[in-house]
Amino acid sequence: MQPAKMGLLLFFFFLDGLFLFTAASYVHHYSFVLEEKNFTRLCTTKSMLVVNGQFPGPAIQVRRGDTAFVNVLNNGKYGVTIHWHGVKQPRNPWSDGPENITQCPIQPGKNFTYEVIFSTEEGTLWYHAHSDWTRATVHGPIVILPPVGKSYPFAEPYKEETIVLASWFNGDVKQLIDVALATGGETNTSDAFTLNGWPGALYNCSNENMTYKLEVQQGKTYLLRLVNAVMNEEHFLAIANHKLTVVAQDAAYIKPLTTSYILIAPGQTMDILVTANQKPSHYYMFARPFFDSSSPYDNSTTSAILRYTGNYIPPSIPLTPILPAIDDRLGAFNYTSRVRALATKDYPINVPKNITERLYITIAVNTIICPNSNCSGPSGNRLAASMNNVSFDIPDIDVLKAYYRQLSGVYTTDFPPRPPYFFNFSGDVGNNTLHPDQGTKVRVIEWGAEVEMIFQGSNILLAENHPMHLHGFSFYNVGNDFGNYNFTSSPKTYNLVDPPEVNTVGVPKTGWVAVRFKADNPGVWFMHCHLERHASWGMDAVIIVKNGPTKETSMKEPPPNMPKCS
Repeated sequence: MQPAKMGLLLFFFFLDGLFLFTAASYVHHYSFVLEEKNFTRLCTTKSMLVVNGQFPGPAIQVRRGDTAFVNVLNNGKYGVTIHWHGVKQPRNPWSDGPENITQCPIQPGKNFTYEVIFSTEEGTLWYHAHSDWTRATVHGPIVILPPVGKSYPFAEPYKEETIVLASWFNGDVKQLIDVALATGGETNTSDAFTLNGWPGALYNCSNENMTYKLEVQQGKTYLLRLVNAVMNEEHFLAIANHKLTVVAQDAAYIKPLTTSYILIAPGQTMDILVTANQKPSHYYMFARPFFDSSSPYDNSTTSAILRYTGNYIPPSIPLTPILPAIDDRLGAFNYTSRVRALATKDYPINVPKNITERLYITIAVNTIICPNSNCSGPSGNRLAASMNNVSFDIPDIDVLKAYYRQLSGVYTTDFPPRPPYFFNFSGDVGNNTLHPDQGTKVRVIEWGAEVEMIFQGSNILLAENHPMHLHGFSFYNVGNDFGNYNFTSSPKTYNLVDPPEVNTVGVPKTGWVAVRFKADNPGVWFMHCHLERHASWGMDAVIIVKNGPTKETSMKEPPPNMPKCS
């Protein structure tokens, strides 16, 4: 990686005869080379696609409002794209990254330069491949510092560290998902989880040499920038004998939340303050799943060690933290329900109040009927997933190109704003285990609309929690609860004062979440579950926000070197 600050973008204004000079943002340049490299974990050596030879990939560091140009050279075996998760990319869907949604893949031997435009984000985000399951190995953190001359809304930490939680598969990840999709059956679970690339000492054929170690000085406070890049499981995380103070989530500040553990879903990021205020020793950091479903999952625990500096005799085994039980849904809810936006004069929020577009979206795991019942899913059918009973088909030509060039036959604009009919979604679903429709259906929204989306979990088939992610926007999580959403009583429970602003939100398997945002970012934007199994099965949709009335409220022109569709 070769980052370089190329200079300041400078803006000049004439105002009442006065000449004003404003420094707006820095421009950074990064070079990513994607290529296969051998890694050994759990006594297994495998070749896998990574960024610049690293797992996880190198960090991108910018300041709020900067722009980064990232040239991606694909020296791998198959096409790939990169998504800048949580970066809103104002007016610039061309560099958002999801394969065959906003671009076709970068083919082997080819390159493409992404223009990553930062706006209001401040904190930690991440990038990852958005092709098949390549994100299992192609991912890394994005650090967004405050603008020059501004500080954090909390005391300056002594040091900062990025921590990436990820999945490890002994087998070839692309082959695993290709086989699963071909047969229609379940995907393999991961063989381990990793912290900064290492599984830790709790696995067979692993030890402290395979454990990430975070060195700390007694009395100092550290800012941990945590990314959950795991493929299919939410995680509890804790450090033995140390409190965690969460100060930001998804690159937006929250009221400091001090806790003994956190819950983080795939796709989410957190900024966490930890003070080394214990007796010098070794302390385990544990991360293990929260999972309250009958679906298959990896139930293992990854570990790192918080290691104090100084002269002392280390314990033979580090002190261990206490985590909620794997299926402790109340423990999960007790954490997430306490998250509140900072919502101060310096960090204001703007929750939409005059809703003009409302979508009620049921999310479910379903099946698609296979001829002769010859598939590997339930009853010989193919596993699928849906939103409002539509299982999304990824097209061969990207939706953005089709929209921009007005190409017909690529997508339809009839994604339903509500399910086809209502039943007891979160309870006994009876015979309502629907086989979904299939199609590339999008929802077109007027620029400037104030949007409310209610995600309703359902108890159909393999019900589980769903971290829902929307590209191009952050949204306010204004309400959530267990059970079925009630259109009369549920809105009365909303928090419109200080709801957290996030880009990924966990929807309980038998509950609902309501989010709001203003559709002020024109373009084609993907919306999907960030459990990779479900996204692969079709729990996806596309939102198209139309251009506004001016050039400044309309999509940018496409770059001349967009990857070609094969």
